[in-house]
Amino acid sequence: MTLAEQAAALSQNEIVALLVQNADLKRQLDWFKRQLFGQKSERRLLEPAARQLTFAGMLTAGADPADAPPPPTETVKAYQRQSRFAASGAAPDESGLRFDSSVPVEVIEVPNLDLAGLTEKDYEVIGEKITYRLAQRPGAYVVLKYVRKVLKRKDTATLSCPPAPPAVLEKSVADVSLLAGLLLDKFRYHLPLYRQHQRLAHAGISLSRATLTHWVHRTAELLAPIYHALLSSILQSQVLAMDETPIKAGHKTTGQLQTGYFWPLYGDKDEIAFPFAASRAGSVVREALGSFCGVLVTDGYTVYERFVQAVNGVVHAQCWVHTRRRFVDAAPAEPALVTRALEFIGALYEHEAHIRERRLEDDAKLRYRAEQAKPVVDAFFTWLARTFTEQVLLPSNPFAKAARYALEREPALRVFLEYPNVPLDTNHLEREIRAIALGRKNWLFCWTEVGARYVGIVQSLIASCRLQGVDPYVYFVDVLQRIDTHPAFEVHLLTPRLWKQHFAANPLRSDLDRLRQ
Repeated sequence: MTLAEQAAALSQNEIVALLVQNADLKRQLDWFKRQLFGQKSERRLLEPAARQLTFAGMLTAGADPADAPPPPTETVKAYQRQSRFAASGAAPDESGLRFDSSVPVEVIEVPNLDLAGLTEKDYEVIGEKITYRLAQRPGAYVVLKYVRKVLKRKDTATLSCPPAPPAVLEKSVADVSLLAGLLLDKFRYHLPLYRQHQRLAHAGISLSRATLTHWVHRTAELLAPIYHALLSSILQSQVLAMDETPIKAGHKTTGQLQTGYFWPLYGDKDEIAFPFAASRAGSVVREALGSFCGVLVTDGYTVYERFVQAVNGVVHAQCWVHTRRRFVDAAPAEPALVTRALEFIGALYEHEAHIRERRLEDDAKLRYRAEQAKPVVDAFFTWLARTFTEQVLLPSNPFAKAARYALEREPALRVFLEYPNVPLDTNHLEREIRAIALGRKNWLFCWTEVGARYVGIVQSLIASCRLQGVDPYVYFVDVLQRIDTHPAFEVHLLTPRLWKQHFAANPLRSDLDRLRQ
């Protein structure tokens, strides 16, 4: 049967179904091409109005040379400008290198060959010029040699020798500074342990790769009580953002790893935790949130909605960015309708920017949202409902799917109008998930689920340190030495937010840091 005969044999319904399927496959192909080769940013660049002149056009359009202003002849009073290096404390140099006082500086005096053979009496130093260059040592590892003299008392003939300084890990050769460095290199700078092992070997230090893994696991286990105190503080928030992100952890079959999930929780005190679970089931949400009561801000994943329906005292708010993202994906199919939808959502973000600029708080923020943002939200959902009735859109149409997604979640998308501290989106949480995503591209996976749990513990403390403006190296060096003698009922004081208040002014240092001072 020829192609023409096959086409004639098809019914009209079959032809329509094939056309719809072909259009859907084309959209999927375009999406995959955009992910591989295109721009992934969802930023919307507004086109200038057709009748609006650009700045260059304003200078040239309709300009008459006779109407041009005369060149300025007024004398402007001179002034002195502050050096651009003054604010950072860096020394001015023609090379433009900037650095603060914490960077060690090695001084090298360059001999003047023109003065060869002369004595100090033959010339006079009238000044000096300084040039800075940034250098790097092959390895920043140092071996601390503790010398403990054995003494013998002459009167009693007894021997005396001071004990070695206590180590964080019992019977370990790792100093606290090395343990903190291992954690930061792996989880903050995404340097896998096998690369750190190679760097140690190049620096002339022989250690087993298993030893590095053992040190990281034991150190993370020491930090586990602080992590649980941090998680408890987050669950006491009035507004809590939650999401999930995958991670390969544990063996599923030979040569295949199973997929686990981190469930990051972002509290209203700028603290974040990354609990790990082996699945993406709704039971994980119930276990992670426990007795939480407040506003839960999430994306459109249905397990959150089911959790809120089953638990009293939790209000569900959803993310406007996830709603907007579906309209952005529908732009190739319905550009005019998508442009209108994005204008509504863009107006909401303009009002939120205005709130931040005016630094409005609670009651004033609610009044502003009621006066400015609520009419935009009402108009948006009214327009979506009217579009469904006035225009013929197939269920498979991307804009129809985006509109249906928004209409089904209208109550949750309106929650920010009733609670002043509820944000429009979960962008603040997704920014912190980037560390997990970057880690997946470097250390790729975790051999065991226990290892994934340790990743969540350390990453929670590092991210919370960053949010609180705390140096994570100083923090780890202090708490790793302090936790062995710190009262268990006050472990919450070692979370980054409270540690900053109680211990940051006078933290415990490593012996290496004390030698540098």
